[in-house]
Amino acid sequence: MSSKENTDMKLRVLARHVREGAKSLVRNGWMTFASISAVTVTLLLTGVFIILLLNMNAIASQIEDDVEVRVYIDRSAKQEQMDELKKQIETIAEVESVTFVSKEEGLDNLIESLGDDGEAFETLRDENPLPDMYVVKTKIPQDTVVVAKKVEAFDYVDEVRYGKGTVEKLFKVVEVARNIGAILIIGLVFTALFLIANTIKLTILSRSKEIEIMKLVGATNAFIRWPFFIEGMLLGLIGSIIPITVLVIGYNFIYNEFNAKLKTLFVELLPVSPFVYQLSAILIFTGIFIGVWGSLTSIRKFLRV
Repeated sequence: MSSKENTDMKLRVLARHVREGAKSLVRNGWMTFASISAVTVTLLLTGVFIILLLNMNAIASQIEDDVEVRVYIDRSAKQEQMDELKKQIETIAEVESVTFVSKEEGLDNLIESLGDDGEAFETLRDENPLPDMYVVKTKIPQDTVVVAKKVEAFDYVDEVRYGKGTVEKLFKVVEVARNIGAILIIGLVFTALFLIANTIKLTILSRSKEIEIMKLVGATNAFIRWPFFIEGMLLGLIGSIIPITVLVIGYNFIYNEFNAKLKTLFVELLPVSPFVYQLSAILIFTGIFIGVWGSLTSIRKFLRV
């Protein structure tokens, strides 16, 4: 047999498996509906948790990025001593950047941040009470506390501020929230796997005689398994369509309604694009994986004839 004939035969066999898998969905109407419904509900819940988790993670990252160490320089320090202090801070392994902010810049920033109320501070320009400072950013936000404690020990440091007490609580809350979100998503996926596997098992049970006969006439396990593989894939794919549609429309609405308001709090939701495309890809992959895994797991016992 030539390679072309061999390829044609494989394509015909594959086409046959696809047809059988599709026909099985129609033949087992109610069981197909039950399986697709299980996938739909599970993926809808999973999608909601993914949206919440990823946006919460993005907002947490934005807040973490705003965490910084403010090192107020002793007023008696000369320029050479200030430069030496900067070099000392930069030698700390956890430090990413050190930015000098003069007392004039500090006053400008204060006036700008207060808006109309800041005009009252314009009279302080001649006798500016603010000290010069270094703004220190760490490579990892969680290292802020460690860096602050190290900097406090240096000479010509008047005061170190980093939101002591609040920052530690923030990091703990973010870590707990991320862990809980990840556990919930994993739990939902595993619940779906077993739920759908049992639903599909009922479908396969009604065809156990058909499988047994095919085995007895010489059909290989792979030949029998392929239509169920295709069926599971189609179940997962169809089951992901409704959740994707609902979540994309819902997220687009939420983004348009609330993102502008969240910007006033200096945080933003993930942009609709490419987030909804990434979410859709995740749900399609998860749906297909669940469907295929459920089918192949359920049919395994029936192949032992």
